[in-house]
Amino acid sequence: MHPIFEILTGGDRRSIGRANEVVNRVLKEPDLFDTLISGMLLNDPILRMRCADVVEKVTAIHPEYLLPYKRIFLDALRKIEQAEVRWHVAPILARLSLSDDELKSAVNVLIDFLKDRSSIVKTAAIQALYELTMRNQSLLPLVLGHIKDVVVTGTPAMQARSRKLLAKLSRLTTVVSRSNFPSSHSQSAA
Repeated sequence: MHPIFEILTGGDRRSIGRANEVVNRVLKEPDLFDTLISGMLLNDPILRMRCADVVEKVTAIHPEYLLPYKRIFLDALRKIEQAEVRWHVAPILARLSLSDDELKSAVNVLIDFLKDRSSIVKTAAIQALYELTMRNQSLLPLVLGHIKDVVVTGTPAMQARSRKLLAKLSRLTTVVSRSNFPSSHSQSAA
């Protein structure tokens, strides 16, 4: 077992254990990042979730570390049904640099996460869909529909988060609508 895994084992799924210690170590030794990605694919649910936690925290600072691992997130990790892994994978998906086809795949993963039993997974998925929409406004109609569904069907916390995201997206919709029509000033100049 890799020494980094030994630090992350033990306890139960309600605890992050020594994950923050590992985050600091990976920030100093980026070569360990690959080990954490492999740890997310192991059969040990505690180790898998703690590796996911560390990867999420490290990539919040260094999203470029994800570049070689896009296919793992879009293919292998989408199949893991463990909620504690999924709620870390969702924000990671929003950090990936994606081609059009990869974006479709990421959106499909997140929409699938909206069917999860865990409200934390669903909330993370809605937030990630919002983040992707901020980078690619063509997703706006699709994402608006899903967020509106969560406002009606989600837990109170999910509804509150979704209302905030809807408000932000409504402002974006207004800006996009205005940019599609010439202003009266530009019409008179023509």
